[in-house]
Amino acid sequence: MVPTLITLTIVGIVLIAISFFMSDKIDLLESQYEELSISMMQDTYQMKKQIKVLEEELLTDGFQSKTSEENIQQPILIQKVYELNEEGLSEEDIAVETGLDYHAVKAIINNK
Repeated sequence: MVPTLITLTIVGIVLIAISFFMSDKIDLLESQYEELSISMMQDTYQMKKQIKVLEEELLTDGFQSKTSEENIQQPILIQKVYELNEEGLSEEDIAVETGLDYHAVKAIINNK
């Protein structure tokens, strides 16, 4: 009985010692997942930033290349957008009020 207990204790101590030197595969997977997640978030942020810049360029180009009849009305619309913005209306409310697209209103306010 005593030799069995001694043997089990020695085997237990040896197994505990071995477990300290073995690499944990779950920790490795977790660190790889975190790195992948961070890189994906950075890529997404960069893509959104580039899309925003492209949208603003397209909106300002498209806004300036309207027909002559609309060009006559542009200063009045722009003036109205500025006035509504100064009154404290949100960009969404200004878009509804003027009939313009939300992004066009945002571009006008940003180019003020």
